[in-house]
Amino acid sequence: MDLLQKSEAAVSAASLLEDQADLMDSMKHCFENLIVIDVGANLTNKKYSRDLDSVVQRARDAGVQKLMVHGTSVKSSKEALRLSRIYPDIIYSTAGIHPHDSKSIVEEPATWYDLEHIAQAQECVAVGPCGLDYQRDFSEPEAQKQIFAKQLQLAIRLNKPLLIHERSAQHDLLEIMDKFENLPPVIIRGFMGTAEEALKYLDRRFYISLTGYLCKDKSDSGVRRLLEDGTLPLDRLLVETDAPFMYPNTRASKLPQHVKTGITERSLLYLHRYCTFQRNEPCSLPAIVEMIAAFMKKTPDEVALATAFNALKLFGLS
Repeated sequence: MDLLQKSEAAVSAASLLEDQADLMDSMKHCFENLIVIDVGANLTNKKYSRDLDSVVQRARDAGVQKLMVHGTSVKSSKEALRLSRIYPDIIYSTAGIHPHDSKSIVEEPATWYDLEHIAQAQECVAVGPCGLDYQRDFSEPEAQKQIFAKQLQLAIRLNKPLLIHERSAQHDLLEIMDKFENLPPVIIRGFMGTAEEALKYLDRRFYISLTGYLCKDKSDSGVRRLLEDGTLPLDRLLVETDAPFMYPNTRASKLPQHVKTGITERSLLYLHRYCTFQRNEPCSLPAIVEMIAAFMKKTPDEVALATAFNALKLFGLS
């Protein structure tokens, strides 16, 4: 091999090593991201009307691979379905009547058929959020019960998972659900109850979805205890932001120090740069996952992988 050939070979080898280093750096960047799925974001909220593209892109950059946008009324269910068609394979929709909106169906029964039509769409992966909420009186309890039962029937007929919203109404909610056979998978979304209430759901093999409420829970028998004592197993856990609500205040004084230090700088960067108490975003989800992992004494990767797998399996996300 002459001098020129040796020189060309050296340059080629150096170039190959440089390419490999670039590839490793790229892969390292990928692995820095937790791969997570947000099973509850209210992106039809008017707070996102001006910059939704940026909100979705930030979520993707932060590691949120897929988002479920909840429909809580006929109007928002229709809008959630529209978003799922604008952002295919990223956004999936749900169709439901939130307990607060139950009276709208009672007052205008014909609108129920619009909801049924929306729920049948392929992009709509769940029925709900539906259920009972006795903390506020936006709809009378009897109206809530009536519309909840109709949504249970719809979910059974379509064989789509059920997203359940419940506040101070567990007894009545379970009493209604126990009247139905062949219920599809059930997810108690945005759980804020006690460990005792959670056990009643887990005994029925329901799933429980958690939000940034972790930062607000100061009780000895609530969500934090579920995680710390292993009551809530990974194979029954899902995660959501409930954006634009439930901002995870990682600076909360009652948040244990080991949980605060378990949140990576990258997750805090997205949280503090783009999210506020007035407008939470899906890009805050990695921080929520890291807090859950710290409470459970598991690695963030374990929690991210388990919750993503549960979501993919439950909702048939592609």
